[in-house]
Amino acid sequence: MEQGKITGKNIFAAAFGVLLVGIGVAFNNCAGFGNDPVGIVYDGIRAVSGMNSEQLGMASNVVNIALLVILLFAGRHYVSIGTFVYLVPYGFCVNMGNFLYRHLAFSDGFLVRVVFSVTGCTLLCLGVAIYITVDIGVDPFTGVVLVLKDVLKKEYRYVKIGFDLTMVILGTALGGKLGVVTLITALAVGPVIQVFMGFLKKIWFKDDLK
Repeated sequence: MEQGKITGKNIFAAAFGVLLVGIGVAFNNCAGFGNDPVGIVYDGIRAVSGMNSEQLGMASNVVNIALLVILLFAGRHYVSIGTFVYLVPYGFCVNMGNFLYRHLAFSDGFLVRVVFSVTGCTLLCLGVAIYITVDIGVDPFTGVVLVLKDVLKKEYRYVKIGFDLTMVILGTALGGKLGVVTLITALAVGPVIQVFMGFLKKIWFKDDLK
């Protein structure tokens, strides 16, 4: 697929998508019902390095920078402006999600946590959909999956499934939170993102994506 136009509107939209993803990851982590296959790696690195829960953003930066270094050596053609639009503000966006959770979650009750988990999953899906729809590049995780696809010469969907499963196992082994949200996001995120993308292409970005 041809890369989308590098316009101010698309860069802003991609950054807004990253903001939603970061807040969604933080909400899921704070609610305590588990993390998505990417968030669980961030949480695992946070746990094994001795960081507290409020330093999840810093842990995510460490992971994404490490993946970027891999991409620069193994798949530089997958690195573009969109990669940096994702990487640079991501940790800050996660920290903002932690801040919002602390100030909006008025109790640690089960129902409150469920509401924040549902909100977190929704923001995660919407943010990814926006980022993919503007199509100005790939995030570091997706870039690594594409490199593996090239090396293994397998279809993307199969490599992605294997990669996500590996991330869940790795994140859990490192101490990341495994839970019902991990299962739900692994099974449902793809279809939900697809629905959001269809809406966005028809309404928001229809002129840019002709």
